[in-house]
Amino acid sequence: MLDKIISRRSFLAISAMTTISCALDWKKISAYAAKMGPKGDYPTVIIGAGLGGLCCGAYLAKQGIPVIVVEQHNIPGGYATSFDRAGGKFTFEVSLHGTSVNNNATARILKDLGVLDRLKLVELPEVYRLKTQELDISVPQKDPDAYIRLLAKHFPDEKDGIRGFVQEMIGLAEEVDRLHKKKGKFFKPIFPIQYRKMWNVRNKTLADLMNDYVQDSALQDIFASLWGYYGLPPSKLSGFYYANATGGYLKNGSYYVKERSQDLSYALADVFEASGGKFLYETQVKRILVKNGAVKGVVLSGENVMPARAVVSNASAITTFKEMLPLDVIPADYLKKLESYKPSLSTFIVWLGLNRELRGKIDGCGIHVSSGRGPKADYQSCLKGEIDKGSFSVSIYDNLFEGYSIPGTSTLMLLFLCGYEPWRRFEADYRAGRKEAYYKEKARWTENLIRRAEEKVVPGLSSMIEIKEAATPLTNWRYTRNTQGSIYGFEQSVDNAFMKRIDNRTPIKGLYLASAWGNPGGGYTGVLRGGEMTFQKMMEDWSR
Repeated sequence: MLDKIISRRSFLAISAMTTISCALDWKKISAYAAKMGPKGDYPTVIIGAGLGGLCCGAYLAKQGIPVIVVEQHNIPGGYATSFDRAGGKFTFEVSLHGTSVNNNATARILKDLGVLDRLKLVELPEVYRLKTQELDISVPQKDPDAYIRLLAKHFPDEKDGIRGFVQEMIGLAEEVDRLHKKKGKFFKPIFPIQYRKMWNVRNKTLADLMNDYVQDSALQDIFASLWGYYGLPPSKLSGFYYANATGGYLKNGSYYVKERSQDLSYALADVFEASGGKFLYETQVKRILVKNGAVKGVVLSGENVMPARAVVSNASAITTFKEMLPLDVIPADYLKKLESYKPSLSTFIVWLGLNRELRGKIDGCGIHVSSGRGPKADYQSCLKGEIDKGSFSVSIYDNLFEGYSIPGTSTLMLLFLCGYEPWRRFEADYRAGRKEAYYKEKARWTENLIRRAEEKVVPGLSSMIEIKEAATPLTNWRYTRNTQGSIYGFEQSVDNAFMKRIDNRTPIKGLYLASAWGNPGGGYTGVLRGGEMTFQKMMEDWSR
């Protein structure tokens, strides 16, 4: 009876929803492998050594597939990296604030690959600390009830809605995890009943989801205070994407990779190489070769040709399709769909090496400082580059564990989300090496952000600074070649998230995506899941 009620469109939606949620089915993988024949017949090139490319490459290499990762930088990791200054006195984290890697899909992927045991994970003291004009609260680790009580204390009239919304997010994350553990095995006609929360949120923005439970605008701003982790304000952001990730943080906690996120990248790279995979660093893929609708290889910088039966792009999807491929091989409707999606926000980051210790003197590791104007106004400030108005964050990494910095010093990151437009006017000169005007503007932004952090979080900050470094969207482009310096790939808008997210299998036979630009999207968990999903699609396709 139920199968008559659910429409064909709903069936397609269910298929898409379960695809992004299911874990690898190793019985199927073994069956696919048995049908493939000699593994040497499947040479694969992966463009980019970000986490998605490393994950996919490690899975393929462990299956005996000959894989080469081509990376334009001289180390693996993409944004999951770090760098030294002052002769190694300070080692700065590039992107990681905290990630969910406990009792979830991320942990299972890393365990599958033999990486989890190689990592030293540090549990954050709290999920994050939020400073608004009225409140200063720390969101507790792995204690949703304490979070509910904390908010209910400040918003007693909304206590039932607070509990409902928090339980909705956690329940959604639990449904996704349950489906992942079941490897996507389900009965379609009763999916909307078995996974009610996933089904109900499929077309909702975060604003829609919050409106179902709470009405106080100040409370909604607190609930949405992590919107910057996903790159869109509540009115535009996929409710599923936010609730699934945030519910996971609240239930399973947030963790940091010790010593830096680069350790995760190196661990993946080590597994990849130990399994027979090879890296080609400081090299770019210039073109993807296509014949009769299927990839045949790539052309590298220097015009060297590398044959391949499959190409996995860990690079920007926009660059992949608009610069690496002949336009006449791309279906017009697919190109139109890609052009309808927008690159996510980028970042302006200031790293500070201080000449004194802050550990234990200021509460919090990741401190979000609200402007008090709400996410909508803050998002506009990001787009316009209003560094003096929007919300920002301060990461005091020394509060994570003793020894993060050498004795007598501290390491800070100040972060302001920003769009590409404020920096577009410097693009041509930047790429040509003419950076005088660019450096002047970067210095103005740097001093502005330092001043705001000193006023709101770290008194006397400017007098402690020994080393300072800053990065703009153009810096992000330089090191990752991500279009517009995007940090999350395509925006996680409702029309390109969850069941509607772009597929990692592309219209070009043998060409796949495995990055923040693909499915399920950005973030450490997102790109690792993307690498896992793409591996399974490739094995399935090769078995036919």
